[in-house]
Amino acid sequence: MALTSTVTQRSDALPRSSTPIVRLRNLSKAYEEAGLQRTILHALDADLYSGDFIVLLGKSGSGKSTLLNLIGGIDVPSSGEIWINETNITALNERALTLFRRDHIGFVFQFFNLIPTLTALENVSLPFELQGKPRRHSEQRARALLERVGLAHRADAYPDRLSGGEQQRVAIARALIHEPFLILADEPTGNLDEETGASVLSLLLELTRDAGKTLIMATHNPEVVPFADVVYHIHEGKLVAEPKA
Repeated sequence: MALTSTVTQRSDALPRSSTPIVRLRNLSKAYEEAGLQRTILHALDADLYSGDFIVLLGKSGSGKSTLLNLIGGIDVPSSGEIWINETNITALNERALTLFRRDHIGFVFQFFNLIPTLTALENVSLPFELQGKPRRHSEQRARALLERVGLAHRADAYPDRLSGGEQQRVAIARALIHEPFLILADEPTGNLDEETGASVLSLLLELTRDAGKTLIMATHNPEVVPFADVVYHIHEGKLVAEPKA
């Protein structure tokens, strides 16, 4: 998989924020299987900074998706804390966590997760409308994003009429429409062929770089590593930072 030349690394002229956007503190996650407790993540501590592209590497079952789900408030830890900006999301009740996730986090999943009964335009505009924005304003912004991802002509198409690459581009536009400060991508090219995956990945990195967003991506693809600001390996429940070259 070869990424296109549009993908750039973070400019050295842009200083890293002195305050982390995500702080993991003694974070652990365990599941019970057949009466035994299986620890997936153990006592993680890390600071992730605004504007960075952060890659999580690890074999299948290592805990990459689990960590993304914890940061995104989809799952809850067994112990420890997750701070996003100044909010301890592990201290929020279910409703507050849902609202926080809706307003501040964008998701790009491997299997797209588009709503089949909504058009591409409606799928993209939905997060904005859920924030209470007027439909006309939501649709205008959604159309602009669909144009940015090269799908203005497919705005009225339903997901089953879109290719896998088109569906993932719709999902990227949906993740960005509400201007989240954090975007989480879980194997965003894992369900695409090599050429389409490279195109989609290049687009995701380009759009998040241009918008100055923080992107955390779980992936098996080592070709994204040169474009990352920070790379972590998840091994035996621990988060290990890869030294910068």
